[in-house]
Amino acid sequence: MQLQPIVTTPSTVGSAITDDEAGALARTTVNLFKAWNLTDGEACILLGGMSARTWARWKTGGRWKEGGIGRIDRDLRTRMAHLMGIHKGLRYLFTEPARGYAWIRKPNATFGGQSALDLMLRGEIADLAAMREWLDAERGAW
Repeated sequence: MQLQPIVTTPSTVGSAITDDEAGALARTTVNLFKAWNLTDGEACILLGGMSARTWARWKTGGRWKEGGIGRIDRDLRTRMAHLMGIHKGLRYLFTEPARGYAWIRKPNATFGGQSALDLMLRGEIADLAAMREWLDAERGAW
């Protein structure tokens, strides 16, 4: 019997995240965005065009207090998983968390003078995945 490799793609990553895990990711994403000092507009873009009203509800914990935050689709689950991977990569690269949080806004010669945030704000899941992969390669994880 030959084992088949498990192929992880953005679509399979998102489908593997349970509703409970998605809720935890949402709460953690709110905290991460506070640490990154993102504007509401930047947050909504990184979350795939989330409405300002939904983001405001997430920030205040409105629906979590009622036992749920609503439907989190595969795209949003995948985006949040990539954002947590980016956060993890930064925590490995920078022993001082504040330096990692600030790094996302700093111009980077590797990115043609743009910041990591500039690249991620293009709005595509692929941009988040590429940043996560770049950070993983920088820290030598793969």
